[in-house]
Amino acid sequence: MSLPDDDRFAPDDIEAWRRDGVALVRDFFTPSEVAAVCADFETVFGRSAGGGLPMNRKKGDEIGRFNGAQFKAIEIIPFDCSPALNLIGLHPSLIAFAKAALKTDAVQLYQCQAWAKFTGDADYDQPFHCDFSNHTLTVPSEDAARNSVTILCYFTDVTDAHGAMHYVTRPDSAGVAGPEASLNADPAAQSQLQKGLMRHQRSSASPAGTAIPYSIDVYHRGTNLTAPHGRRYAVMACFKAAGDESIGFTAWAFHHTRPWARLVDHATPEQLACLGVQRPGDPFWTETTLARAQARYPGWDLTAYREAVSR
Repeated sequence: MSLPDDDRFAPDDIEAWRRDGVALVRDFFTPSEVAAVCADFETVFGRSAGGGLPMNRKKGDEIGRFNGAQFKAIEIIPFDCSPALNLIGLHPSLIAFAKAALKTDAVQLYQCQAWAKFTGDADYDQPFHCDFSNHTLTVPSEDAARNSVTILCYFTDVTDAHGAMHYVTRPDSAGVAGPEASLNADPAAQSQLQKGLMRHQRSSASPAGTAIPYSIDVYHRGTNLTAPHGRRYAVMACFKAAGDESIGFTAWAFHHTRPWARLVDHATPEQLACLGVQRPGDPFWTETTLARAQARYPGWDLTAYREAVSR
């Protein structure tokens, strides 16, 4: 398929993702989008700054282990806030990037989280790992387009003192170990793997508004926040080709008690299709299902769906 006409990313960004497994796309989001999302982060998480001193449990050059406290300030969509944060993971340009990267005309959003990190709340340092182990029951394909794309989006300026993700490109990690090595539980093997990857690590430090697409076979790790009163606001949006049952994470309907009207009432049919909602014109839509959907979401503009039924 041809690349979409989208000025927020370039063909080189798609090529970098396919070749290296990671791309850094700066200025992906506009300043007004960044400001609106930041305001929603403060609404959802109830604060805008961290403590004065970091929590750091590492010894010497040891790469940290996963600290459970680092995952406490993660929320999945939808959020009890404005449409800005609710829809940013379904931004049309993120969808366009995912379609181009995965070489498909239809994608689904299977994970979307807002993650707020604050200095002192946790030791955010992590070992290098790959995401395939909790996104699929198998292993990554050799064809990048048959995997999925996670897009990490920064909405605050992120330096290495603000917990920038570190990563190893696919060509660099190939000389150390394949992604399956991340599953080896032997401590000696893991130590050797981590030291080998550390020699090739790169930082994703970038200004607010940056989008960082990466693949489920790419080694990466979180790093600790050390900036006094620091914060890091990030959204992770994971896309797969529509209909790919081998990859998944969130069953959206399972979270039916969350404020879905905050998202549904403001989303386009294309954005909702990324969540598995049937498109206008699908046989699912009848006068009865339209009436039921309207009863569930009174504020949902179903015009496009109604017009397709009447044709």
